[in-house]
Amino acid sequence: MNVIPLEVFVSLILGFSSLLLWFFTNRQGDLDEADRLALLPLDDTPPPPAKPAVRPEPL
Repeated sequence: MNVIPLEVFVSLILGFSSLLLWFFTNRQGDLDEADRLALLPLDDTPPPPAKPAVRPEPL
């Protein structure tokens, strides 16, 4: 029965540290690009035209 308080303490530390790391990551804006990439297939703008291939002249 002495293990239960230790498990509760470790669980609270893990939960608090995960929330702290999530707030730190969210504040830095590391996940903003994932949102943009997730919405990219819904974009209606046409892609830019491809550049024509330049062939070197034979010698």
